[in-house]
Amino acid sequence: MAKQPNVVVCQCDELRAFEVGCYGNKVIHTPHIDALAQNGLRFETACPNNPVCTPSRSILLSGQYCRTCTGTLGNQAGTPPSRERVRLKDTTMPEAFRAAGYHTALIGKWHVHPHPNAVGFDESCFPHHSHRHTHQTFFENWGEGYEAPGFAPEYERDRVARFFGERKAEGKPFFLYYNISPPHMPVDDAPEKYLTMYKPGDVSIRANAFKDGQMTYDEHCFKIYLWDFLYYQCHQPHTEKLPDGFDLRSLTALYYGATAWVDDLVGAMMRNLRASGLDEDTIVVFTSDHGDNLGSHGLFGKSQLTEESIRVPMIFAGPGVPKGKVNREQVMSIVDLMPTLLGYAGVAVPECVQGIDRSAILRGEAQTVGENAAYIESSTGAIGIRTPSHTYGILMDTAEKRLDQRAVKDERYQFWDNRTDPWQTNNLAKAHQQANLADELRERVLAFHRRTPAMLSPD
Repeated sequence: MAKQPNVVVCQCDELRAFEVGCYGNKVIHTPHIDALAQNGLRFETACPNNPVCTPSRSILLSGQYCRTCTGTLGNQAGTPPSRERVRLKDTTMPEAFRAAGYHTALIGKWHVHPHPNAVGFDESCFPHHSHRHTHQTFFENWGEGYEAPGFAPEYERDRVARFFGERKAEGKPFFLYYNISPPHMPVDDAPEKYLTMYKPGDVSIRANAFKDGQMTYDEHCFKIYLWDFLYYQCHQPHTEKLPDGFDLRSLTALYYGATAWVDDLVGAMMRNLRASGLDEDTIVVFTSDHGDNLGSHGLFGKSQLTEESIRVPMIFAGPGVPKGKVNREQVMSIVDLMPTLLGYAGVAVPECVQGIDRSAILRGEAQTVGENAAYIESSTGAIGIRTPSHTYGILMDTAEKRLDQRAVKDERYQFWDNRTDPWQTNNLAKAHQQANLADELRERVLAFHRRTPAMLSPD
């Protein structure tokens, strides 16, 4: 490419790959995400390296595993974010792009510490509350908060349109990190169009969300999905009782509607990019920070080594990227995004980066690059590896705070053959099946644990 490409990373929150049309869901309609895949390259297997919001986003920004860039495996509380740079201390993706002459910007959800302008963003516009879609307070750069009208994701949509217009006038390459909060809860806080788009009887429930013929049910979790912090922090009266007959199908219908909202926002982003005349010079990545168990295995939320937690959509479209292709061979992961995008743009990858530059795949020069696996850590104490065919996990003793000094509690915690057991109902670890492969994968996970350094968490 003769010209430096613009780069847009569009990341939504808590969207598992199974609820996107181009990933095989026959019920949900995601025409804009599907169109992006038709015009680009879709990775069939893509994973977060920690299926929780703050760690996953920190990994994306730093190209490092969360133990190295944050020293912790869970979310970091507190808003607004700290201005002191106690985490993400090495060169970040926005800093690397800025050093190469790019204008860098964050629009939308942050949920990372420290402040975005402290880690390389020239400008930022982000919400105060991570899990609220109305009556949202926004921060602009280092300024004081202000309340934005209407639904926050739609306010952010309009800010993105304005940003593209400004960049067209400026003529300088840019890196935009655009974050869409849905379909993360509260799924009840959305335009009426999406709340009623899908009927409970029409949705598809995964087979592993049933036990003895009964769908998973959890009243407390359902209330969190519906109202989030308004229920468990604010204890508002309308959050004390579920709607009559509310069950997993009702929740999944709302999750589908929130995903359709995401799809419309992606469509608006692409229309505005084209209207600004920037689309032919811009690579766009669409992904999610993690998935959602949504009742599978009797679980809700994320934080597990299950496919529902760790499989996310990941689509690249832009100049030089193969069109309408599906890569089923390479396991991509969030930690690889920074080196891959820098490599694609011809920007030097900092030595501190732990992910793999897989940009040769984006240029159509290879099907796989480097070690073909994703390493995944979780606040549950699990560390695992996802290969093209299997998932293997060990369990660490969480009593030790420094992550790289933890001892192994169970080295045969989980072992799934995802080819023959896509629902992950037959844990092979204790049965000692496929023993040679299990030994190999266990040693790879242990080697990852031994070689990956951790900072001492500021907490």
